Amino acid sequence: MRSRVLKPVLLAAAGVLTAGVLASPVSAGQNASAPTAPSAAVPAAQAAPAVFTHPGVGVSRAQLDTVRARVNAGTAPQAAAWNQMMRSRYASLGYTPHPRAVVECGSYSNPNNGCTDEREDAIAAWTHALAWYVTRDNAHAAKAIQIMDAWSATVRDHTNSNAPLQTAWAASTWPKAAEIIKHAYGNWPESGRFATMLRTVYYPEIQNGSNSNGNWELSMTQALVGMGVFLDDKAVYDRGVSLFRNRVPAFVYLTSDGSLPRTKPGDGRDTRDEIIAYWHGQTTFVNGLSQETCRDFTHTGYGIAAMAQVAETSRIQGQDLYPEFGERIRHALGLHATYELTTPPSWLCGGTVKRGLGPVSEVGWNALHNRLGHPMTNTENYTLARRPLGTDNLFVAWETLTHGDNPS
Repeated sequence: MRSRVLKPVLLAAAGVLTAGVLASPVSAGQNASAPTAPSAAVPAAQAAPAVFTHPGVGVSRAQLDTVRARVNAGTAPQAAAWNQMMRSRYASLGYTPHPRAVVECGSYSNPNNGCTDEREDAIAAWTHALAWYVTRDNAHAAKAIQIMDAWSATVRDHTNSNAPLQTAWAASTWPKAAEIIKHAYGNWPESGRFATMLRTVYYPEIQNGSNSNGNWELSMTQALVGMGVFLDDKAVYDRGVSLFRNRVPAFVYLTSDGSLPRTKPGDGRDTRDEIIAYWHGQTTFVNGLSQETCRDFTHTGYGIAAMAQVAETSRIQGQDLYPEFGERIRHALGLHATYELTTPPSWLCGGTVKRGLGPVSEVGWNALHNRLGHPMTNTENYTLARRPLGTDNLFVAWETLTHGDNPS
């Protein structure tokens, strides 16, 4: 949530080069008397496909079929990832949902009235939906339906300071489970009530985005795009993509942006000092640096995970955003994977970073390296060393299972 606690310099520099961060650092004090002009606002223009593909939030039917075949054949990395998921408490057929009418989430999850319950129930629904797809055991579909129906019959609001992010995280996961159950399993009498829940409880809380740290709004874009697919609602989908197009360039820096990072149109940060303060005091900029790098890698990872999920959903829907944003995702993964593994140089966050990138690299690495052929050595090392990547218990779950070396 907003504040959830979650070798030498030469080796580090070499790691950046290997990751594809090729440009020399750009200091905000050099040729930077004025900030880069904010980009023009992007209208919510026709990002949605003419007809939505289902299931199609984060993972496609072809990808799911590959997962099922590999699990049944005992093929890596899906076999180990499947065992990890099925050993988790989320996969238990005795799992009990914990719906609440009002979910109240403050900063640092204080108070935490239903926040953990909601996020984890959504992950449990996603887990059982995946378990049904692989096993065709209807008990898992019934459990996913039980969880989703419990919430759609109960929840009415999200309150307190972290309500927008809480809403975004839960709504990033619900549509993934719902897509499989509605469009692959098919027997879900209350699917309409679930759709109404997304439209009336979740959408109003996140539709206008956020001027907080970038991971907030990127999670909102993931939720909006996923809801748009499940609801077959082009306006909701386009709203998510519009916010995404404005936020991603303001979250991940490329040297082509100029001497200072770009800003989100209308966010009010239009001076050098304001921009640097927003980037947590960082004054030297390289490809892949994030607005939250010098805060910590954990929150940065939330933003990267959401970026990759939106791009992956767009690819499945036939309106591929990887050509537009793939370089930012690639460089962000490369830089942060590098400094998870090596000591940062003095120009990066004063030589000290707070690590903890999390299980966020599979989707982007599979798309950009395996599918598109970009070299991503440090991201590869990070990913393979941590497989199977499980869940952060927030909104990222089982991406080695769904995307690990998945060519579909």
